[in-house]
Amino acid sequence: MAQNDIGIDLGTTSVIVAVEGKGIVLNEPSVVAVDTKHDKVLAVGSEAFAMVGRTPAHISAVRPLKDGVISNHVLTKEMIRRFVNRVYDSRMIKPRVAVCVPAAITGIESDAVVEAVVSAGARQVFLIDEPIAAALGSGIDITQPQGHMVIDIGGGTTDIAIISLGGKVQASSVAVAGNMLDEEILKHVRAKFNLVIGLRSAEELKKTVACCPQLAYSGQTEVKGRSLTTNLPQRQIVRTEDLYEPVMKCVEQLGEAAHQVLEKTPPELAGDIYAQGIVLTGGSAQLKGLPEYFSEKLKVNVRVSPDPVNCVAMGTARCLSMGDQLETGFCDATPRMGRR
Repeated sequence: MAQNDIGIDLGTTSVIVAVEGKGIVLNEPSVVAVDTKHDKVLAVGSEAFAMVGRTPAHISAVRPLKDGVISNHVLTKEMIRRFVNRVYDSRMIKPRVAVCVPAAITGIESDAVVEAVVSAGARQVFLIDEPIAAALGSGIDITQPQGHMVIDIGGGTTDIAIISLGGKVQASSVAVAGNMLDEEILKHVRAKFNLVIGLRSAEELKKTVACCPQLAYSGQTEVKGRSLTTNLPQRQIVRTEDLYEPVMKCVEQLGEAAHQVLEKTPPELAGDIYAQGIVLTGGSAQLKGLPEYFSEKLKVNVRVSPDPVNCVAMGTARCLSMGDQLETGFCDATPRMGRR
């Protein structure tokens, strides 16, 4: 991999960029702030995220990717362009860029991503599937004739894949992931405590308190919101036990999706997975008790990747130096006229 190669994990919740020799150089929320009066982008990333829920009527802070797909092509292109220009400012040598895209992305949306990266100055653009990138970033040698199973739990989607000899043998994608966990926690707190909280508070509950019931853990934290009874500000103590219902509603769907992929796996590869276990990646892989739940459900050892948040970006960057060893889930998407 050359020093002017860039890997981008284009996620529903965040965009993470890795550069050769530097590791992770950018990790920003996938948020764009727009001035609707003048049709102008004001900010992207952390600066735009700070505006969520706090903007006047004419300023809108939005996520251009939703549930694993691009919901606003124009804003996605502008966000990618600004991020690439932020981490790579050389005018002498244009970079090669690999982008890990949501599994549910369409051909038109892929073209929009490629166009955005080219407009940011890339000389060559590659697309890679999330499970392949997650496996590479977790240190798994997927080029060998052995089966590996990866469950990547992102913000908008969870991608499940059996990988062997540099390609996907079985795969599935479900729209159950970190964002749905946040939304279910938010709705549950509203129903149980008559308290309206924001998605940021729900995400903090997921990270600090939420747990699958298989793990002997109990914690609590205080959240602030607006009471539905008095319409005034209110604080509330939320315990782990309070969140079992919304957490398991999502986790059980993930367990069933993983079970279905394993059912379709050839016996030889199933034996490999039984021997080597399953790897969890993505930010929500850090949910307390999740490895234990999957292990009990699938009867296989399950572990979390050493760096679950950044492994997809690191694997995306790495794929550029081993593209000829990847059979599926990786392609050169450079527009024909833009190739050098």
